Amino acid sequence: MSRRPGARPFDNAYFLLTLTTLFWAGNAIAGRLAADVIPPFTLTFVRWVLTVSILFWLARPVLRESWPVIRQNRLFLFVLGISGFAGFNFALYGALNYTTAINVTIEQSAMPMVIILLSFLVFRERILAAQAYGVALSILGVLITATRGDLTALLRLDVNIGDAIMMAGVLLYSGYSVALRRKPALDWRVFMLALGCSAAIFSLPFAVFDVMAGRLPEMSWKAPAILAYIVIFPSLMSQIFFIRGVELIGANRAGLFINLVPIFGAILAILILGERFEAYHAAGLAFVLAGIGLAEFAVRRRMR
Repeated sequence: MSRRPGARPFDNAYFLLTLTTLFWAGNAIAGRLAADVIPPFTLTFVRWVLTVSILFWLARPVLRESWPVIRQNRLFLFVLGISGFAGFNFALYGALNYTTAINVTIEQSAMPMVIILLSFLVFRERILAAQAYGVALSILGVLITATRGDLTALLRLDVNIGDAIMMAGVLLYSGYSVALRRKPALDWRVFMLALGCSAAIFSLPFAVFDVMAGRLPEMSWKAPAILAYIVIFPSLMSQIFFIRGVELIGANRAGLFINLVPIFGAILAILILGERFEAYHAAGLAFVLAGIGLAEFAVRRRMR
């Protein structure tokens, strides 16, 4: 159940999930900047090695007492780490080497629909009519933003390997989001550490492949700067906030906030790359917020 608006920030799902999507939007921009700087497999591996180093220090006080739960759920935790932490980022960073940002943001907007569908298939969770309308409105806002107000651009998109990779990533992260419902009773620091270790272990052979193929990071300030952002915000803070958000309001409702990613992505592009704010940005944001509001209203009304 969601907490009242005046509750502590870590108990406010809307605050946490909004920050989560802001950091994820920054991750997409960082991934785009890294396309010619750090190979995607290497970027994912180094990202999680550095993140795990921080998480180990944070989780150390409660690690020993959590070990029995980790052992009992080790396979489940490993699969979660592969799908949500390693697999999705392989897909995101890899796709940005082959396809455009507009394609990636459109494909990411499919996550709420996939989450709702998987929740129905796995847990038989009912889909309210207003939720469906809210998802449709939010996706419409995403498409307006991603196509710069020209929805006919969807018909002109080229399908390539990058788009296929990204859709695989969408499926992986949607499955991860739904599976969080079965999260074992672990302190968030230990849970994140277990998933981060899984992602790092899974990524290692692929990073070695990058090195053997001669794909090495560029020796410049860009690589450490990109890694610093990715480790602190998308790797640590956004994952913690998303896990807590799902815990507070459920995967279906939390998934709707993913539609804010391309909106924030456009804003960050304006601030970082100097692009102009256009009318279609305002229209897209209005539809996304209206969709989230409609879905939330439907759930709150049902809970009364």
